[in-house]
Amino acid sequence: MSQVQITPASLPIKVGLVGYGMAGRTFHAPLIQASPELELTAVVSRHAERILSDLPGVEVLSRLEYLLERHDIDLIVIATPNEAHFANAGAALDAGKHVVVDKPFTLTLAEARQLKTQANAARRLLSVFHNRRWDSDFLTLKAMLEAKTLGRVVSLESRFDRFRPHVTDQWRDQSQPGAGIWYDLGPHLLDQARALFGMPREILLDLTNMRDGAEVSDYFCVLLKYDRLRISLSASSLAAESTPRFRVHGTRGSYVTYGLDPQEAWLKQGHTPTPQWGVDPSPGSLCLDEKQDKLIDRAVAPVPGDYCAFYSGIAATLQKKAPPPVTADEAIEVMLLLEKGLDSDSQGRWVKLKA
Repeated sequence: MSQVQITPASLPIKVGLVGYGMAGRTFHAPLIQASPELELTAVVSRHAERILSDLPGVEVLSRLEYLLERHDIDLIVIATPNEAHFANAGAALDAGKHVVVDKPFTLTLAEARQLKTQANAARRLLSVFHNRRWDSDFLTLKAMLEAKTLGRVVSLESRFDRFRPHVTDQWRDQSQPGAGIWYDLGPHLLDQARALFGMPREILLDLTNMRDGAEVSDYFCVLLKYDRLRISLSASSLAAESTPRFRVHGTRGSYVTYGLDPQEAWLKQGHTPTPQWGVDPSPGSLCLDEKQDKLIDRAVAPVPGDYCAFYSGIAATLQKKAPPPVTADEAIEVMLLLEKGLDSDSQGRWVKLKA
């Protein structure tokens, strides 16, 4: 990334939010407002009454063009349906704004690369909201790997299951570009695997529709092949029984955890996020080989989740030249995995990634 133009630290970074659906309302608006360096100034949405009720004092605009004409807006956050990410982010960069895009970055790898080139030329920040890097269970696992608690990890299973048996009229369940579970939950699981272990050598995806009347994918299982490591990532809309969120095996033992990080549920309930608020009440189980091949259960010291860290990191990038919390290059690698996965599913075989 070329050198980003800096916003004076003495001034709040004024933010315009585009879209006020589930992502905008549940995640972006409260997390922006929880960051003292940011000021949510305006929202582009058709839901004016809801916004005025939820966000007193925040201006509601009916069109993106009106927001881009505002000279006081420093940062644009794109929280629209997936198929509009590329066009909206490109327009914001053209207008000289810094940009955060909700995941997935774009619909195609080519679009993601084009936005990065555009941001570099404009000397503007371009980042993607891969918030699951700040889940408590993920941060706890990351700390274990850094401490080599499990020895050399040989396999990792990561699941994001839920029970939603009925197809809805929401755009994610309808036949349109960027809909379906691969573009919804795939970016979360792929980004976490990539952040922990880097890019795999090969990928194999099974993607299908399981629910009655489903028009788009609602199940996937993707395998990632490394030299001496195998990773399995899966998600289903028809899993009523609890399944492991993480199951990790290494040469010294295993770590297993159930349930999702609680931050999303708390945000949906209207709780105000604060730094280091996300302590997971179910941190999982740890079983280690410590005494002559005798397995011993150990307590897990959970690392608190912290979704606030993403926007604090964005502010630090714009005010202090700190590295972005998620770089465009990292988000492009996730797009590469999404696209190569689709190639694998359509061809019914393992697909190699360039070294």
